[in-house]
Amino acid sequence: MHLDHLSTGLDLQVGQYSTAGVKPCNEDAIGIRIPEDSSLVTKGAVAVIADGVSAAEGGKEASETAVTSFLSDYYSTHRSWSVQTSGLKILIALNRWLYSQGQKYTSAEKGFITTFSALILKSASAYIFHVGDSRIYRLRSGQLEQLTRDHASPAGNGQRYLGRALGIDTRLDVDFQQLQVEAGDRYLLTTDGVHDWLNRQELEKLLESDQGCETVCKAITEQALARGSNDNLSAQLIVVNSLGQEERQDVLGKLTELPFPPPLSTNQIIDNWRVIREIQATSRSEIYLVENLEDNTRAIMKTPSTNYEDDPAYIERFMLEEWIGSRIHSANVVKVINSTSQRRYLYYLTEYIPGPTLTQLVKERTRLPVTDVRNIITQIASGLRAFHRKDTLHQDIKPDNIIYTDEAVKIIDFGSTFIAGISEIDTSIERQDILGTLNYCAPEYKLHAPVSQRSDQFSLALLMYELLTGKHPFGNAYQRASTEQDFSRLQYTPSYQHNPLVPVWMDCAIRKALSFDPRHRYDALSEFVQDIKQPNPVYAHSQALPLAYRNPLKFWKILSGILLIGNLILAYLLFSK
Repeated sequence: MHLDHLSTGLDLQVGQYSTAGVKPCNEDAIGIRIPEDSSLVTKGAVAVIADGVSAAEGGKEASETAVTSFLSDYYSTHRSWSVQTSGLKILIALNRWLYSQGQKYTSAEKGFITTFSALILKSASAYIFHVGDSRIYRLRSGQLEQLTRDHASPAGNGQRYLGRALGIDTRLDVDFQQLQVEAGDRYLLTTDGVHDWLNRQELEKLLESDQGCETVCKAITEQALARGSNDNLSAQLIVVNSLGQEERQDVLGKLTELPFPPPLSTNQIIDNWRVIREIQATSRSEIYLVENLEDNTRAIMKTPSTNYEDDPAYIERFMLEEWIGSRIHSANVVKVINSTSQRRYLYYLTEYIPGPTLTQLVKERTRLPVTDVRNIITQIASGLRAFHRKDTLHQDIKPDNIIYTDEAVKIIDFGSTFIAGISEIDTSIERQDILGTLNYCAPEYKLHAPVSQRSDQFSLALLMYELLTGKHPFGNAYQRASTEQDFSRLQYTPSYQHNPLVPVWMDCAIRKALSFDPRHRYDALSEFVQDIKQPNPVYAHSQALPLAYRNPLKFWKILSGILLIGNLILAYLLFSK
């Protein structure tokens, strides 16, 4: 499934120039890449500039490696990743490599060290990664603004001390920004051999030239050299001619190249697949069990509802279900099937798993053993981590979306996913925030606050609580809560009060994952899974709580029983005399 409707109208002019200046060797490195394929939509255009530290013996190699590696590796990252995720992962790995190479030198200061500044233009946004004292400027409406901050301090004798750079330390602190782009913007990237010798007014005047970008870059370096620059000089210029967003009707035309299939009936044939039976039909989609006419393999076919034939936001989301599903690879996530036959209609196929949903399983078995629940949650967490590795949130973990078999537990739905890399692409489509089931979603969805992987963690913990107890941890009032004040009134009921077989330490882990404030949840799903498998020493004190606190209802029942027995014995003794 392709996302051709997201074709970008981003129109850029670019140019760059670098010279050694008065030095015998040029330790600057520059690079620009504007893809000609769909990568321009999903990843954007990239300009990178780096200045190898002269005092470092590997400065030249460090700057060249930083530029070439970033330009290559960035376009190799998952298309579902956000720009920030992609860039930071590459820079962290690159920094480690440069640092390790630098350890070959006797003096750590003379290793592979370089400044680094990257500008990525994707859709209607500019993304900046910066470390060191190279600079990125923006000229907008005749006003030049420095977008980056120099990570350098005076060191005497006209020298500067570089506090942050690639390869200088195992830890890397990168400045990251996201800015809106406007047609007519001009972005300038320079090394200190340029901006240390030209003031803002001079740069503004040079940038306002209507000559080609490369000519302007060369003029900038030549003027800095004429001012007395004694360093390497490099400049890059990116001009945004237009953002060129397509009209809604044009986007709809691309989205509807494949028509919606009609409602299907048993034994009906569609693209080499025979319908066995309808499994589910809702206002938003239909799901069928189908069989391939060639090899008799069975699959699940999901088709869009004809109610939304003229709704581009709905069609895009339906197409994205298959797009992200085909990129998630986990034993605990249903597989999307790539059909070999030519499609005549819009639908997608997933593997057929003959097993009940968790909703059906609970109806059959009432309450599941604690060990079974823990195993189920552990497998779902494994599936969720596969989503998170693609910078994607599932956003709809609930019993109906989980299939249970003796071999594996699988997540089966992609209808509410949030894909970070796709969300960054502007479009004329009016996208809506698709929420999962309100009774299972984290509070931040209702509060319109930022969501994260911890939002999926909340839903997973809530599901675990329900499987253990058959209850909701905050009662029916949770579904009605919509403000911070509403949530502050809700009270958590410990799971062991409904199910005495749940260990207190396990409940403590569930309660932490169900914190209304995402900052108080676990940093990672793996930590939550660990704490439901083995007692966390932090919760050890909870084991010592008196029964009256751990399970008040059970305490009073036992106490009442003891009092009743005592009264009966007392009555017997009195009347036996």
